[in-house]
Amino acid sequence: MHSLAEPILLLVVLTDFAVLATSRLSACIRAIASQGVLLGTLSLVVDGAWSIHAIALALGTIAIKAMLLPWFLRWAIREASVRREVEPLVGYMPSFLLGAAALVVSFAVAARLPATGSGPLLVPVALVTVMIGLVVLITRTKAISQVVGYLMLENGIYLFGLTQARRVPFLVEAGVLLDVFVGVFVMGIVVFHINREFDSISATNLSELRES
Repeated sequence: MHSLAEPILLLVVLTDFAVLATSRLSACIRAIASQGVLLGTLSLVVDGAWSIHAIALALGTIAIKAMLLPWFLRWAIREASVRREVEPLVGYMPSFLLGAAALVVSFAVAARLPATGSGPLLVPVALVTVMIGLVVLITRTKAISQVVGYLMLENGIYLFGLTQARRVPFLVEAGVLLDVFVGVFVMGIVVFHINREFDSISATNLSELRES
């Protein structure tokens, strides 16, 4: 792996913790957009050669993860007139400590896995991104925050895929990106209906929605 990969992976971890540490939804969206740019760049670095496949994957990743989906989420918070995650199920400091514990566990687990030849940081960073995504998904009550957690979780899975970048067909990787788009599109519909019915986008209101 190129030496540039390690600082990029460290920045990915910083974006994970940035999401955990802030209540501002716009800051969460900026962090997830930055993570998309980092993942797109990382796909070029890990592949080791600027092939057509690697360039297409990088451009597709940046276009969807760093531009399209963040734009969609910004539109959602404007339409819902919401700016902050006010009452998370778990406070921000405990969430940050959970993230730190996930980081320790990730390195401990990665040390026991077979070597992938992709460098010492790729697998643990993938693991911690998945786990922090789960923390955000479970502990936040705003639907938009949960979408951000879902995207982080998928980004961790994407990082796992990069360990086999030369073996995974492009169509499979494109399918993963399409799944993310569809997932966020569905969540956008949910956000719209919650806001219309309750003037709130708290996910706890989902249980009260009924078909008309």
